[in-house]
Amino acid sequence: MKVLLTHTPEFRRQYYGERALKGLQALAEVGLNEADAALDANGIVAAARDADIIVADRLTEGRGEIFPKLPNLRAFVRCAVDIRNIDVEAATRAGVLVTRAGPGFVQAVAELALGFMVDLSRGISRATADYHAARQPEVRMGRQLAGSRIGIIGYGSIGRYLAQLVKVLGMEVLVADPYASVSEAGVKHVELDHLLAHADYVVCLAVANEATENLMGQAAFERMQRHAFFINLSRGNLVDEAALAAALRENRIAGAAMDVGRARDQMPMPELAGLPNVIATPHIGGLTPQAIEHQALETVRQVEAIIKGEVPFGAVNPEHWTRRPVKAMS
Repeated sequence: MKVLLTHTPEFRRQYYGERALKGLQALAEVGLNEADAALDANGIVAAARDADIIVADRLTEGRGEIFPKLPNLRAFVRCAVDIRNIDVEAATRAGVLVTRAGPGFVQAVAELALGFMVDLSRGISRATADYHAARQPEVRMGRQLAGSRIGIIGYGSIGRYLAQLVKVLGMEVLVADPYASVSEAGVKHVELDHLLAHADYVVCLAVANEATENLMGQAAFERMQRHAFFINLSRGNLVDEAALAAALRENRIAGAAMDVGRARDQMPMPELAGLPNVIATPHIGGLTPQAIEHQALETVRQVEAIIKGEVPFGAVNPEHWTRRPVKAMS
């Protein structure tokens, strides 16, 4: 079996790791992308011409046109949760299996949410920047998390973990998610409008899809309290960034923090991240050794199952997988 790992050298170092790479090489002949940029459709076709499996980073698109041009391809394995830039329908028509990795970054992202809340409340980044620039920082009254109210939009794995963390800190927890059931003590399930109007910290963790596009727009920010902070750790697609920028410039909310946005690689837009009442990080919420190794090693397990002709955990379209290895048919 031949496998193409699409990660650039830098992405391999940060998002795959030596242990996972060795695990992949123990299973198959592995081809590496040695270019400094993500492969485009033509680059994938050229690099994966003889490949049975593609293990792709989140920047490498699985465009529809590649699948008919790769007759040997059996599976497109995404080393990330997000598969929106993979044409699953085209892969299905070609009989190619598509898989995704599970959210091994739950703890890492939830911890970053805590860090954002503390920083927004106490002005840590602002004071540090002043000291680094040899300016006298302004002494401002801070806010403690204990006794404050957090509103979590989207009650998936990260939202549930975050809710348990902040309850220990003495925060009141509101959750808005029409698809979730909430039974945990100390967590109140409310409508989104109620959450926006009553939360001191609004943390966006909802899934990005057509239904949630621009979920946080002008009307949503107008519902928030003036002293409230907005935090986005999901995807930039959920936020109307022009509306958020207006709310921040006009001080209709107290500030914002973001690890995601509509810039390349889901990073915050520099124009928005540069506002004085914003703190931002370059999409590093899940960038910890534990989180990265979890997803990378999961792709190794998926490749092992695929080679055996077995449907791996994380398979998206297994019922249409007609290009299973011959070994599985015996």
